[in-house]
Amino acid sequence: MAARLPTLKNVHAARRRLANRLHQTPLHSSPSLSQRAGVSLLFKCENLQRSGSFKFRGALNAILSLPPEQRRLGVVTHPSGNHGAALAAVARELGIPATVVVPKNASAFKRAAIRRYGARIEGCGPTLAAREKTLAKVQSATGANFIPPYDHPAVIAGQGSAGLEILEQDPGVDEIWTPVGGGGLAAGTVLACGPDVQVVGAEPRLARDAFDSLQRGERQPAMPPRSVADGLRTALGELNFRILNDYQLPIRLVSDKETLAAQKLAMACLKLLIEPSSAVPIAALLKYGPHRPDSQRIVIIISGGIVTI
Repeated sequence: MAARLPTLKNVHAARRRLANRLHQTPLHSSPSLSQRAGVSLLFKCENLQRSGSFKFRGALNAILSLPPEQRRLGVVTHPSGNHGAALAAVARELGIPATVVVPKNASAFKRAAIRRYGARIEGCGPTLAAREKTLAKVQSATGANFIPPYDHPAVIAGQGSAGLEILEQDPGVDEIWTPVGGGGLAAGTVLACGPDVQVVGAEPRLARDAFDSLQRGERQPAMPPRSVADGLRTALGELNFRILNDYQLPIRLVSDKETLAAQKLAMACLKLLIEPSSAVPIAALLKYGPHRPDSQRIVIIISGGIVTI
């Protein structure tokens, strides 16, 4: 049976559930970037969120949505990037065990970020099959709850809380632009905004499976992991595809060269660390301009700031 899609009601419930546990991240402005874009640009700084990315929202909402007796068994996941760090940080705060399945070829930087929050690392081979097999072993041994990174109703609703915050912080916003990887942030933002504010996605040309999925009306597999925007290399989730396909999300594509140029420009103008995935919608807006010709105020979600330096 297909999982039930989250709704705006679920996003509002997540917003209330998370209210006292999140940073309400600021909206930063940049006159120079606004001048380049020809519109008033604001940046929702989820790079300043707890654990360094918007992923903290979805992980926290998913864990808090578990019954207490299930929560005590702990949590496990296999993405080793921002979601792994977010899950580890949430678990530490709630005092429950967390395991992150990490491929043996993952960077030392990613391992350090997960260990810093106190999660146990379970090594595995480099393939998705190896990750899933190792995760199943952990679940069998511990009863831990699998919290996926994006294809989960409570995770999507949690990510949507960022969209609700934007609407509260700037009621006059015309468009919200967001990167698209697994699609949890984009889907949650669509649910939060409804028909009143246009949501626009942005994706690397080298990881364009979401664009192709929406063009063809069926999910496409992830492309080879070549894009510099490593947080967006994953395939679009099933639930997120259904939400974004119903919405007919417009997605703009950019090259890695354009992404890196936008990252450098944004860090210089905003004086903030942002990761390449966060620069994708900035590059897209500067390349294509607003989706609607009459849009005057646009918010770009800076999804994360975990940068290897």
